[in-house]
Order: sequence, then C-alpha cells, then structure tokens
Amino acid sequence: MLNLANRLKKDRDFNLIIKHGAWQNGQFFSLKAVKLDKIQDYYPKKEDVDKFKKQLKIAFSVGLKVSKSAVKRNRVKRQAREIVRLIMKETGIKEGYYLMIAAKPTAVDKTSTELSQDIRLLFQKSRLI
Repeated sequence: MLNLANRLKKDRDFNLIIKHGAWQNGQFFSLKAVKLDKIQDYYPKKEDVDKFKKQLKIAFSVGLKVSKSAVKRNRVKRQAREIVRLIMKETGIKEGYYLMIAAKPTAVDKTSTELSQDIRLLFQKSRLI
C-alpha cells in the first residue's frame, strides 16, 4: 500500500492531471504524468510553494472496460499499487510529479512480472526513474 502522502486524492489534483498531463502508453497500462514545475499558475494559494513542487502523488484507475468483474479490477489495481511501491522502495521515482496509472483490458490475468516490466518501461519512457 502506498503512503498517504503519495496518494492522489483531491478533485483539483485529478482535474490538473487530466487537463495538463501527457500520456505514455504501454502494453498493459497507460501513464499520465504532469510535472508540477510547468504549471505554476495552478498552485494552490494556501499551500507552501516549495513543498508543493517537491511532492509525488500517484493515482490508479481500473475502469469497467478492463473487466466487468470487480474482483478482477481490484486484483489489477492491487498488483499495480504493489509494483509501484516496490519501485519507489528500490530505485525511487523522481519527485515533483502527479501520476495517474490507468489499466488496459489486456492487464487482466497477467503475471506480476509482466505487469512490473510494463510499469517500469512506462516510468523509463517518462524519465521518472
């Protein structure tokens, strides 16, 4: 499970990612990332600017198009969370980004190693590790 500090929770943050993020596509997942330095006009007024620039927040999205079964969707989401947690522990991910990882229908019934390779490849494409 990711730390509370690394979870993307607020609506304004999701809107920020959707509006300003750039997609990277993989075989099983898509990654939408936005660098916080580039969107200084959208900084919250009540928060410390330096602290806001240095945060890393991640969201996971597994929609109904992936599978109609909630069990399968939740399994894919749990696997993705664990893979990202291990990547953060081992190599680290650059700070100063909001990330949204969206699963594709091909992610269902894949092994953790296949999913891990795809997520690592997405992070390398985006130059996050």
